[in-house]
Amino acid sequence: MAVPGHDQRDWEFATKYNLNIKPVILNLDGSEPDLSEAAMTDKGALFNSGEFNGLDHQAGFNAIAEALATKGVGVRKVNYRLRDWGVSRQRYWGAPIPMVTLEDGTVMPTPEDQLPVILPEDVVMDGITSPIKADPEWAKTTVNGQPALRETDTFDTFMESSWYYARYTCADYNEGMLDPAAANYWLPVDQYVGGIEHAIMHLMYFRFYHKLLRDAGLVNSDEPAKRLLCQGMVLADAFYYTGTSGERNWVSPVDVTVDRDDKGRIVKAIDNEGREVVYAGMSKMSKSKNNGIDPQLMVERYGADTVRLFMMFASPAEMTLEWQESGVEGANRFLKRVWKLAYDHVEKGATVALDVNALNDDQKALRRDLHKTIAKVADDIGRRQTFNTAIAAIMELMNKLTRAPQESDQDRALLQEALVAVVRLLYPFTPHASYVLWQALGGEGNVDEASWPVADEAAMVEDSLLVVVQVNGKVRGKITVAHDATQEQVQARAAQEHLVAKYLDGVTLRKVIYVPGKLLNLVVG
Repeated sequence: MAVPGHDQRDWEFATKYNLNIKPVILNLDGSEPDLSEAAMTDKGALFNSGEFNGLDHQAGFNAIAEALATKGVGVRKVNYRLRDWGVSRQRYWGAPIPMVTLEDGTVMPTPEDQLPVILPEDVVMDGITSPIKADPEWAKTTVNGQPALRETDTFDTFMESSWYYARYTCADYNEGMLDPAAANYWLPVDQYVGGIEHAIMHLMYFRFYHKLLRDAGLVNSDEPAKRLLCQGMVLADAFYYTGTSGERNWVSPVDVTVDRDDKGRIVKAIDNEGREVVYAGMSKMSKSKNNGIDPQLMVERYGADTVRLFMMFASPAEMTLEWQESGVEGANRFLKRVWKLAYDHVEKGATVALDVNALNDDQKALRRDLHKTIAKVADDIGRRQTFNTAIAAIMELMNKLTRAPQESDQDRALLQEALVAVVRLLYPFTPHASYVLWQALGGEGNVDEASWPVADEAAMVEDSLLVVVQVNGKVRGKITVAHDATQEQVQARAAQEHLVAKYLDGVTLRKVIYVPGKLLNLVVG
């Protein structure tokens, strides 16, 4: 790098060959560096650097780069280093690499009539050597009448997971690796969802492989997916007791009973054998800490829809999720509320057609909330990918539907519209319950194929607005005005309010600040 004062390798080279070592960066305390023993690698201010003297390290870096670019003798560039992907593994599991070696040493692809190469199943795993390496007979084959040996390495399992998405588009195709017509019809994938631990390996290999398929003429897109979402890790409580040799023995949280303080913090934990165990906090679910929660246990206890709903609601998808069974119970209670409201509604019989022109103010407000929820959930799922806020919006709407009166035909017609929409909005999260409720509510066809609800723009228009009235910046009242009311009309309406009027009596109105539909501030003196 030709900076012997500030790179140890350069310093060693210069020292060995008695080259002059000139420092150009001061110590962090401003003193000149002593280069008699080693290079100085702290990033202080520049000196011995002409016009750049006095600049700190980063500012100097930028200024020098700009100066070189201005003179046309240099350009700033970022270099990336990629390592080769070694795809072979010396183990039994994995896809056999379809290559053979002839007696004369020629290596060639396995002939098509010998594909696919199938791993033997009658093997003994000794934990030392791969069975196909230990069995010389398995490797023997014949190619064009010549003895040959099969490859006994197997592919890295990332090889298969790097292109299966493309094979899904033409699973029944038998004429080759991919049917380009089908692959190009379906690809690229609309949405890739994977854990952050895949970002360095699988995601990179996935992209490499797609470009290989492109170069081979099997697909015509440059990238395998349009959008990426890396979901966060799932955390769970971890508990252990100390063994006789001082080792930590981890106990599954499902085998532990806990006592909590008034803030919900764990203060004592006993396992199912009566031992008091130590609470080690929340950590990533792992075998090593025995804190993984068997999904099947949760499914058997609460149902698959509840588990799905909890995981989507408890945290934004890209953030870590703290597994709490109390949260699972809450999701289950919500689903039961939806189920009960729907069946209570169905049991009352068929509804009349909804007449939006006959709705009273309360019904209009409820229908406005319904269609605002439809719009929000569509945006949260489709654009923002914030599934937790989408579910929260549905829950908030359900609270209003549960309290809504069911006295008139239009009350029930409005609830019918709302419940059909709620079931469709919940379908991505709770498909099984939604399927049954859709049928019960008389939804058209199957919910699997039903179109997404469309928000009614007219229904979302506010007929009236709540405006906060301030006098000299202090809230003195709230008024309801028409959504198209002018500032003069709002001001006149505010002056009629008793609590506002008394602060206007005998004073001079000096200024009016109006935020349309939200705030009116009257400055008096």
